[in-house]
Amino acid sequence: MELNSDDNLHAIKRFVVRGKAFDVSTPRVMGIVNTTPDSFSDGGRYTDKQKAMSHIRKMVDEGAYIIDVGGESTRPGSEPVPFEEEIQRTIPVLEDAIKEFPEIFFSIDTTKYKVAKKALEAGAHFINDVSGLQKSPEFTTLCNEFGAGLMIMHSQGEPKTMQQNPSYNDVVSEVIEFLDKAVKKAKDAGVSAIITDPGIGFGKTMEHNIALLRNLSSFQKLGYPVLLGVSRKSMIGKILNDRPVDGRLAGSIALQYDGLLQGADILRVHDVQEAFDSILMYNALHQ
Repeated sequence: MELNSDDNLHAIKRFVVRGKAFDVSTPRVMGIVNTTPDSFSDGGRYTDKQKAMSHIRKMVDEGAYIIDVGGESTRPGSEPVPFEEEIQRTIPVLEDAIKEFPEIFFSIDTTKYKVAKKALEAGAHFINDVSGLQKSPEFTTLCNEFGAGLMIMHSQGEPKTMQQNPSYNDVVSEVIEFLDKAVKKAKDAGVSAIITDPGIGFGKTMEHNIALLRNLSSFQKLGYPVLLGVSRKSMIGKILNDRPVDGRLAGSIALQYDGLLQGADILRVHDVQEAFDSILMYNALHQ
C-alpha cells in the first residue's frame, strides 16, 4: 500500500454529496435508526414508521448530522432478510424523513443493491456498506450514477458466523489494506465522497477490537473521513463485567471520546445527545 505520501496524511474533510456540501472538518454525529425486530440494542422499537419518525425528530433535535436507516440486523448470529422485506422496512421511513429534514444527510445501511438503489431513488445521500463492497461491488457505479457517497466498512465473514473464529496475523495492517483496496475501487468508479470504517465488532475478537481502537489514528492515512461505530457494543459489556446493553452508555462515551482524540470524524451512535455533548467538549478543548 502507498499510504505514506503527504496527500494521504491529510484526510479529505469536505465534499459534495448529491448537490449538498458535506463537512466533517469538525466531528459529527450519525444517529442510528434500526427498523428491525432483532437488532442487538433497539430491535423492535422502530418497526412502526411513526415511531421511527419520532425517533428521527428526537435525534435531529439532539444534534445528529447524519441519520443511518437500516432494515436488516447485522448483530453476530443474525439471519439475513429478503430484499423485499428490507425495502418495506426502510424506504417509507426514508421518504418521509428526507422530505421533513432537507438539511440532514441520510444513509441506507444495507449490503443489497436493490435496497440501496431504492434508497437513493428516495433521496438518500450515502450507502453504508458493512461488507466493504464484498457483497455488492456494483455499489461504486450506483453511487457514481446518483452522485451519492459511500461508507466502506471492514468486516470478516457473514454476520451469522463472523464471531465464531475471527483470525488475523496483524489486524490493524490487514484492515487498513482491505479498506485501501476498497477505496481505490470506489475512486476508480468515480465516487468522490468516501468514508471509511474499521468495523469494530464485525469479525473481530476483543483483542482485535482493542488493537484497532488503539491505532485508530492510522486510518486517517487512507485519505478519507473515519467513522467509528462502538455504541453499546458487546466489547463494552465484556469490559464492564458483562453489563447489559442498557448499561453501556458511559463505556460508549469513553471509547467515542478516545476516538475523537485519535481523529475520528463521525461517531455512529444510539445516544445522540450524549455524543453531541462530547463533541462540544472536545471542540472546546482541542479545536
